[in-house]
Amino acid sequence: MARNKIEDLKNHLFAQLERLNDETISEEQMRSEIEKSKAIEGIAKQIIETERVTIDKAALMLKAVNDGFINNNIGCSVSNILGIEQKS
Repeated sequence: MARNKIEDLKNHLFAQLERLNDETISEEQMRSEIEKSKAIEGIAKQIIETERVTIDKAALMLKAVNDGFINNNIGCSVSNILGIEQKS
């Protein structure tokens, strides 16, 4: 399964915006693009909310480590919590 990034989401949103600004498409095609945009908007909101929850989780875990509530021998780091691969 592909591992998409927020940057990919931004690219999709801007591509859809460009299609909505295309003055050469027919009225029927424009209606179709508007419907597609509504679907993309809903999905984008869910992706953004999921990312927000992940970031909030990371912040809470790091605060718990810094406050001594969690022992850091579990490898609690921002990259581990967010699932970001470390580059060698």
